Amino acid sequence: MARLKLKKLEEYLQCVDGFEKPKILLEQYPTPPHIAACMTHHIQAQHDDIEGKLVSDLGCGCGMLSIGATLLGAQLTVGFELDDAAVDIFRQNVQEMELHNVDCVRSNVLQLPGSKWNNAFDTVVMNPPFGTKHNAGMDMRFLEVGTRLATGAVYSLHKTSTRAYILKKCKEWGARGSVVAELRYNIESSYKFHKQKSKDIEVDFWRFDVSEL
Repeated sequence: MARLKLKKLEEYLQCVDGFEKPKILLEQYPTPPHIAACMTHHIQAQHDDIEGKLVSDLGCGCGMLSIGATLLGAQLTVGFELDDAAVDIFRQNVQEMELHNVDCVRSNVLQLPGSKWNNAFDTVVMNPPFGTKHNAGMDMRFLEVGTRLATGAVYSLHKTSTRAYILKKCKEWGARGSVVAELRYNIESSYKFHKQKSKDIEVDFWRFDVSEL
């Protein structure tokens, strides 16, 4: 059961400021409010994996998923983000929305395993870099980190074209992965190399049960 209705949650998330100058090397595409609302609402309403839980958001950007989780009753939400500018916007968003049980740690997500954050969270959420352009395989590296930090479940977005590969990696890691929804992710034209104003990408919304790892 979610404490907010989906429509109301999306209304709140539409107030979250995004990247001022997105960086291509970090694949900084904002998670649209509609998708962030659907993701976090599903996580709580269908799996009870947010309210009262310790939640982490890997590569949190300006805080869209972190704020969604916080609004749905997470005990504490911690976002991890490498980019200073995004961290500043994250903290500004949190301050403007007067949220107190959420914070952002400036950190390289790939360096988190083996730190104090190992197994520190019940739930991990993320919209990782899809691993295109200069970051081949980055989404899988983020996902593997998520499996090290969470004790319950990891939720993530990945290109539908990688589904078979992700299932294979799940078996190698001992996690149980399932696609809970198929989405069309609209990426607005953010960079000079984009020839179209926007582009739809077929994306899977995954749930990975890591409770037995």
